[in-house]
Amino acid sequence: MTAPRPSRLARPVVGLLALALVGGIIVWDLAQAGLPDPFHAPPPLALGSGTAPTGAHCAAN
Repeated sequence: MTAPRPSRLARPVVGLLALALVGGIIVWDLAQAGLPDPFHAPPPLALGSGTAPTGAHCAAN
């Protein structure tokens, strides 16, 4: 009977690598697109604001 092989990467190492990958993607995206301009962003909730819905299949009247 052989002893079980230890895993190559421990769970905390894999977790830190995953977080580093996600952080790297976010930094790369911000470097490519720049920071968002909050004054040209659509309202987060357009309930009763008079803004017509656009861009979705349920917006077609």
